[in-house]
Amino acid sequence: MKLVRDGHAVAVCPEVAGGLTVPRENCEIVRGEVFTVSGKNVTSNYTSGARAFLAIAKQLGIKKAILKSNSPACGIGRIYDGRFSNTLKDGDGILTSMLRREGFKLYTPEDYFRKKT
Repeated sequence: MKLVRDGHAVAVCPEVAGGLTVPRENCEIVRGEVFTVSGKNVTSNYTSGARAFLAIAKQLGIKKAILKSNSPACGIGRIYDGRFSNTLKDGDGILTSMLRREGFKLYTPEDYFRKKT
């Protein structure tokens, strides 16, 4: 939040940008699609939120992102395995995959603040 307060970052939640509420049900990626723990497919919310995030970043000239670890939107390298068992597997979230294709430099909060980039 200090980065945002100091004008060095913009806070954007792709899930909210995609029309999901806070709080919301836990979601995980299952065979390339995102489902809630109750079984609702919310893939379109995640993809539209990722596109909105990307549009904001492009408009502002942003090429780096600090993303929430393990999230189905923002997970970098590790995401929950789609069984809602609190087990991680290798993989990226929906937004992370999109940003990688666009050449963004991606960080978890831990990595960003450890490296102080």
